[in-house]
Amino acid sequence: MSVTIKDVAKQANVSISTVSRVINDSKPVSDEIKKRVLEVIRETGYTPNPVARSLVMKKSRTIGVIVPDIASSYVGEVLNAMEEIAKAYAYEIILCNSYGEKDQELKYLNLLNSKQVEGIIFITYQLTDEHKNFIDMNKMPVVMVNRKTQVDDNFYSVTVDHFAASYEMTKYLIEEGHKKIALIRNGTTKEIFGIDQLSGYQKALSENDISYDETLVFDGYFQAEKAYEAVKVMIQNENVPTAIFATADDMAVGAMNALYDNGYRIPEDVSVVGFYDTKMSSLFRPKLTTIRQPIYDMGAVAIRLLIKLIKGEEVADNMVLLPHELIIRDSCRKID
Repeated sequence: MSVTIKDVAKQANVSISTVSRVINDSKPVSDEIKKRVLEVIRETGYTPNPVARSLVMKKSRTIGVIVPDIASSYVGEVLNAMEEIAKAYAYEIILCNSYGEKDQELKYLNLLNSKQVEGIIFITYQLTDEHKNFIDMNKMPVVMVNRKTQVDDNFYSVTVDHFAASYEMTKYLIEEGHKKIALIRNGTTKEIFGIDQLSGYQKALSENDISYDETLVFDGYFQAEKAYEAVKVMIQNENVPTAIFATADDMAVGAMNALYDNGYRIPEDVSVVGFYDTKMSSLFRPKLTTIRQPIYDMGAVAIRLLIKLIKGEEVADNMVLLPHELIIRDSCRKID
């Protein structure tokens, strides 16, 4: 039978509240009593109930993390960093996989709140008013990853400049001689960076006197399968570009597979470039030209930022912009 706090109090000849004060260091206790209680705890092997302790301390030392797709290579790499840094700060992580479904995300937000997590890292495809209402009502620190947030929002974000990154990649393709460039972006909602990606793409085209063609723009929503279908549409409509810019490496691989399955060579027939520089970028053949995000740093900075907010420390800006980099490999060729 496990030892209870009542057993410790009886053996140490003190009250249960005194044992609680010693364990939680919540109120002063004389050195003699503290020593006696700690000796009994060592002798009996008593382990405090973490739930009960969190109720007393009002600190659970846990962080909730909601992700849209745990199978995503990008999400996996971000989570590795989060877990490592959280452990360094003595925090535990409760992980929730929402499959990108809004109702499931709202359910997890309420679940994490009931579990008394001290803060939440939230990765979502679409930030809705319902999400914002929850955050406003519960006053819980929330940090978004890879999402642009407005100055008046009461949550924070760690991201890169998607407009600048998309502009740089499109400009590179144009400098390599490509004029017919398809864009498979992540999404279209006003809160997501798909609009920034489209704007950067359009600016590069405009500066080089290339007309914008909406038939070459597709929404892939981070999914390789949707990118695969987008390329099939291009082929069926006989509207195959010389280059495809997919704003997630998973989608770039989906596009490459669709091209291969239909007899196209990469990069001889069609160049394909990606975004994120996940591990698969250098493992897939040909090696993928892509925009590198500092993925580990994004996860690490997000956790550190959240812990600062939990502790009530001052934070200069609600959006942290990390640098990106164009990584040139083998999946894009120069057109003479």
